[in-house]
Amino acid sequence: MLDCFKNIDGKKTGIFAAGVLFGTAGIKVLTSRDARKVYTSCTAAVLRAKECVLDVAAKVQENAEDIYAEAQQINADRAAEEFEDADVEDFMEADTDAETVSEDIVTE
Repeated sequence: MLDCFKNIDGKKTGIFAAGVLFGTAGIKVLTSRDARKVYTSCTAAVLRAKECVLDVAAKVQENAEDIYAEAQQINADRAAEEFEDADVEDFMEADTDAETVSEDIVTE
């Protein structure tokens, strides 16, 4: 078993040991009470930001729905105007055709 350590430098072993020590100390720092307070504060800030973003998104969606409804109303009004104009033109054409027919009947 000790044969596996024959080719390892003391320097490499020291770096490995320092890494393990640093990792262990890092875990202790990350799990401390102070770190937990920081995590809690950051999470609370993220939740507040989330609420703000959701409120803005809801307002944007409401405005988009209003704009869409107004656009549909404009198109409906325009279609009704075109329909009325077409009815008047059809009536005028039908009236002109009726006069021509009645003149033809009278002249015969």
